[in-house]
Amino acid sequence: MESIVFWGFNLHAWITIATVLTMFTVLLTTKLRTDLVFLAAIGILFVTGVLDAKEAFSGFSATSVVVIGVLFVVVAGLTYTGVLQYVVKYLLGQPNSFSKAVVRLMLPVAALSSFLSNTTVVSLFVGIVKMWSKKLGIPPSKLLIPLSYASGMGGVCTLIGTPPNLIISGLYADKTGTAMNILATTVPGLFCLFVGVLSIIAMQRLLPDRKAPESAFEASSEYTLGLQVPSDNPYIGKTLNEAGLYNIKSGTLLKMYHFDNIPIPLSGEEPIMGGDLLVYAGPIDDLIEMAVDHKLVSSDHHMFSINEMDNYSQLRTAYVTFGSNLIGKTIGGTSFEKDNNVMLAAVSRKGERIVEAPRQVILEAGDTLLLVCSKQFTMDTDSMKRNLHFFDSEEVPNIGYHTLISTTIMIAMVVVSALGLMPLLQCAFLAAAAMLLFRCCTPDQAMKSINWDILMVFAGSVVLGLAIQKTGIAERLAFGILDVCGTNPLVVMTAICFVGTFITEFISNTAAGAMFFPIMYEAAEKLGYEPYPFLIALMVSVSSSFATPIGSPTHMLVYGPGGYRFSDFMRIGLLMNIIILAANILIVNIVYPLTPLTP
Repeated sequence: MESIVFWGFNLHAWITIATVLTMFTVLLTTKLRTDLVFLAAIGILFVTGVLDAKEAFSGFSATSVVVIGVLFVVVAGLTYTGVLQYVVKYLLGQPNSFSKAVVRLMLPVAALSSFLSNTTVVSLFVGIVKMWSKKLGIPPSKLLIPLSYASGMGGVCTLIGTPPNLIISGLYADKTGTAMNILATTVPGLFCLFVGVLSIIAMQRLLPDRKAPESAFEASSEYTLGLQVPSDNPYIGKTLNEAGLYNIKSGTLLKMYHFDNIPIPLSGEEPIMGGDLLVYAGPIDDLIEMAVDHKLVSSDHHMFSINEMDNYSQLRTAYVTFGSNLIGKTIGGTSFEKDNNVMLAAVSRKGERIVEAPRQVILEAGDTLLLVCSKQFTMDTDSMKRNLHFFDSEEVPNIGYHTLISTTIMIAMVVVSALGLMPLLQCAFLAAAAMLLFRCCTPDQAMKSINWDILMVFAGSVVLGLAIQKTGIAERLAFGILDVCGTNPLVVMTAICFVGTFITEFISNTAAGAMFFPIMYEAAEKLGYEPYPFLIALMVSVSSSFATPIGSPTHMLVYGPGGYRFSDFMRIGLLMNIIILAANILIVNIVYPLTPLTP
């Protein structure tokens, strides 16, 4: 069966093509977990015989994947010792123009992202930038897109700064037996960052001027809260006036529902019955105080006992993430509040607070939720991580001598690896051990910092790249590209990088890197050139996704807080894609001149 050839591809090649296309379609059109989709793809390639057992599970033992897992622990040490907070505190300052603000923001973010997780850096900076923008008198939407762009461009500057660099360099080492230097992409990355900063300043008019979602909450002290009359409430049988629930302190009764979920005409003489739903608007503190005094509970079917109500004093702002299970649903129609011990007070969309009862609002990606939380509230649950993103960390780092120790460990790891004294994997293991030994993070914090879902995606990406190469797809595509583009190496390099930049707007940059590695490698060899410069250019291109909010996790982090629309990224992002692509091809060919293969 494998010998059957159709359009130049055998059966195993067509199975691989169908698997890859199906996988990407599922990722784009459904909310299935990415790691499960990749695992299913690996399973299909194994069961159909495209890959044997060793090949199918080779991704889990790949050096690049192991390095990423160990680096999670190193990053945890930096995070919990307050390195990020220290940098923020002393580097942002008080610039007096937009151009200076962009420089003061993008350069530190890019520097941190060269060694730390992009999402970690952006998560910290989002809240800081929003407060900073108020002091500067600049709309947050003008600074949050540059923040996300800087993290992506900074990540390219080292092999450990972004997963595609590690994946591509790992595949190159497996293929050639030669390891890339940890600073191999530093000069090209810095040049593209310099060009990117200048481009942002030059194109600042294309940055959207959006109202921040929180402004809808800040502009008014009033929030909307649904409260329910429990069956043992002492005011049952009395009228709203008699119970003191019609005219309340600093608030207004908006709606009242009996059993049929149909709002009734409001009147102070309306009798109160068990199970009634009362929707109030007013200052949240006064509403909670009134709920406690009148023994009302959350509207989520007696979610809280009356004794617990006085514990609900924290206000937290969160954003509905892309792929959240809450999209298209109402909070009232789910058990989210009950499962996470929170109450929804208000919903904002694109900077405007939605006036209707918040628990009846059909949620969309990017919606801002104002939650009333208990003093024991934790955002570190699977449900919270999967559906919402908070920007205030519950872990309060202590800036002190541990900050200096963790920074020294990171610098030592980079220097030792860059000088070739020790392979990156060994350096990473020693750095992780040092973080634990010097108590920069606890063992529990280290284990929690390892994102196993992401590691599954990385391992799956390596396996997909292997399947594409083994089945001859990479070679056929390389020949196809050469037929279209000719034998000019610059044209071929540009064409593959252009397609890689476009593809990574819609799929994981890790997957794009693994998928295009064999194609770029084969194309370079067919042309008779060393693949090294081609792969450096590929690293930059698959991390250059600027045109859609789904192109990078960091774009999704700023999408809600910036009050953006989908098209906001395209206005400036399409031009950024072209500019960075041109800068990438130019600098790579200057730093790494094309070298013919030796016979």
